[in-house]
Amino acid sequence: MTTTTHTTAAPHDPAALIEQLAAFDGPAEQFLQQLIAAQCRVGRARGGAILKRTPEGGVQVLATHPASIGPQTAPVWLARAAEVLGQTPPPVSSAVQPLADSDGGDGSHLILLPIKGDEGVRGMTAFHLVVADPRLADIARSQLELTTPLLALYELRLSLQQRDNDLHVFASAMQTLDAVNRTDRFRTAAMALCNEIAATWHAARVSVGFVSGRYVKLRAMSQTEDLSRKMQLVQDIESAMEEAFDQDAEVLHPGPAESTTINRLARKLSESHGPSVVCSLPLRHEDEPVGVITAEFPPDHVLHTDDVEALRITANLCTARLYQLSKTDRWFGARLAASARRTAATAVGPKHTWAKLTALAGVLILAFLVFAKGPYRVEAPFTAQTTRRHVVVAPFEGTLATVHVEVNDPVEAGQTVLAVMDVVDLRLERAPLLAERRDYETQADAAREEGDFAAVEMALANVDRVAAEIALLDHRIAQAELVSPISGVVVEGDQRQREGGVVEQGEALFEVAPRDGLRAELLVPAGRIGEVRSRVTHPDHPSTGQLASTADPGVYVGFTVEMIEPEAEVVDGENVFRVRVVLDEQPAWLRAGVEGVAKIDVGRRRYAWIWTRDAVNWVRMKLWL
Repeated sequence: MTTTTHTTAAPHDPAALIEQLAAFDGPAEQFLQQLIAAQCRVGRARGGAILKRTPEGGVQVLATHPASIGPQTAPVWLARAAEVLGQTPPPVSSAVQPLADSDGGDGSHLILLPIKGDEGVRGMTAFHLVVADPRLADIARSQLELTTPLLALYELRLSLQQRDNDLHVFASAMQTLDAVNRTDRFRTAAMALCNEIAATWHAARVSVGFVSGRYVKLRAMSQTEDLSRKMQLVQDIESAMEEAFDQDAEVLHPGPAESTTINRLARKLSESHGPSVVCSLPLRHEDEPVGVITAEFPPDHVLHTDDVEALRITANLCTARLYQLSKTDRWFGARLAASARRTAATAVGPKHTWAKLTALAGVLILAFLVFAKGPYRVEAPFTAQTTRRHVVVAPFEGTLATVHVEVNDPVEAGQTVLAVMDVVDLRLERAPLLAERRDYETQADAAREEGDFAAVEMALANVDRVAAEIALLDHRIAQAELVSPISGVVVEGDQRQREGGVVEQGEALFEVAPRDGLRAELLVPAGRIGEVRSRVTHPDHPSTGQLASTADPGVYVGFTVEMIEPEAEVVDGENVFRVRVVLDEQPAWLRAGVEGVAKIDVGRRRYAWIWTRDAVNWVRMKLWL
């Protein structure tokens, strides 16, 4: 897991220095310090520095030679190198820059070697060289460029070493998981986990605990078959586990100086049953802590960060299997009780608040639909009709001179003139009849003077005949004005287009209905007529409802069902029954021919039945239930 570095005295031979750096596998800080010292010796530079470019665009000094160079004593060449690296973008090729009036006086040069990465220049190596001939500076730059692969070689070696460590950790974790998977019993699997971790990481004692109710209960301990909760050791281990479980974080004792976790109970465990190094890690299943594993090491054991990470990986791999066994490796009653407990905890716990409120609202709505009742109505179209009508006919054959009313116009009995017949021909026909009657009267007077009584009788008979014809014409002229016989509304007879046309005697011209003689006729679908008929058969509770016209849907008129036609009809491709209703009132806007929608009250039903009735009936018809 960890690497031990063996250091030797630095040789003076540059080749030996480079060979030593090529095989160096120690800490990065030590490598960088030795690298810059070796490079200064190879290039015969007075000073050197390795600089890093930060993500914010700043510059950080990683190593210097001589090591005494610090931020307060930074020479001109180092400041210049930091300035160059801080440029945007930084230079991507090596360069030699003269440094006039610098610390070295005349002949000072600054050699810059960029350190490249996957995303461009990530750093720079700077050297302070004092030579009289600038060509010697170029030669030194070429020699220093040959040493730059040493850093990449070291990084590659660290990467390979880290890979080997990762493979070793993964192999150890898989070996532990294999031991856990070999059994179907929870206690045996937990014991295998404890023993494998203790053997692999050289722990003095490893314990596993799982949540039981509100506490963490110790379930297994390495190299221990029987556990008693009365033992002080068991109680202290469980307390340390709960400390890690409550914080949902790794708890170490002794912990890092920068750690913010509380390790008071871990320290108590170490002092009471040690001394020892204690490490407690939460076991997570689906991102939720379900248990804790606590490992105790000898007091001289150094627990590195890599070791804690390896323990975490092993624990995460084995948690799912252990959690499954902890739920299934019990008798049926215990599993049922645990399932009920989890369900109840989910239902009343503080999590998933919106989901629970939504479920509660759904339950309340469902209960309302199932148990609450509301008015159930059968909907059907209607047409307003009259109960009686008076027909106004043409009094004689002739020409219709003028028409004064239209359909839906109100009329008054004996006052409103509906239309006027043309009487010009009648008056022309009456004039010669008057002259003819006077001639016969003159003939009768002359015959009476002569004493011819037979001629008198004949003349008077002609007078009576002509008078009868005149009286008939006068009667027709008097009837030329067609007056409404009753007060009401014109429901039929749009005759304006017939003005000047000939009408036959007795031809119906207008129909007048009284205002209080309206009723409505509903076309109820055949599938709903049974519900309406069941209400009509109860005389003590007649079926009622309301209707509204299409033109004014906000005004309702009450009605009572009077009669249902016994036979169905096909109207607009649908089987319907005609239902006649009596209106409770007859407002002025309701006239014959007005159409709209009527709703018949047939009692109270549950809302679920009302809203699912059509679907249920459709299914019953399809399945023949």
